[in-house]
Amino acid sequence: MSKKDARVDAYIRKSAPFAQPILKHLRSVVHAASPEIEEAMKWGFPHFMYKGMLCGMAAFKEHATLGFWKGSLIVDSAGQTAEEAMGQFGRLASLKELPPKKVLIGYVREAMRLNDRGVKVPARTRRKTSRPVVVPQALKKALARHAMARAMFEKFSPTYRREYCEWIAGAKRDETRASRLAKAIEWISAGKPQNWKYQRQ
Repeated sequence: MSKKDARVDAYIRKSAPFAQPILKHLRSVVHAASPEIEEAMKWGFPHFMYKGMLCGMAAFKEHATLGFWKGSLIVDSAGQTAEEAMGQFGRLASLKELPPKKVLIGYVREAMRLNDRGVKVPARTRRKTSRPVVVPQALKKALARHAMARAMFEKFSPTYRREYCEWIAGAKRDETRASRLAKAIEWISAGKPQNWKYQRQ
């Protein structure tokens, strides 16, 4: 029998109504792949374990996500990338946006096979040329008012700076942009990259 964690039940209950059926479905699919898979809460999100990390799921205000720990070796490169959302399937707002159950089970079993063989994800190769970092006006103004955040931002790598810039620029509504700016200043001041919650601890 699959080993379930009561904290995952609590996480699903507290999630937005649209996300609950997505999370329940993902949980069911993962356990359908193998009774040996265990659950755990890591970095505040439900994760599934088998000889190490397999995958994790999460729910936010307007979308949910599913991400495989070794996703680059499992999911077709045609899938959406973590630049759009954590995980390999983009920002999920409904069950319709997920692959069929049989396909997902195949992904889970492939993740298990990789862990059985002790396969590591190859290190990313750095691009020889990188896009210039374009700082949105809203972020420029916010950084101008916060010396510590400004100093830390200037020390960040181009990748970290670009992540913040694209996150702020991607806000569709004024209130979303304001909320992101407040979080950005807090996290930058603490020396955290925009995706700090999802990095291995």
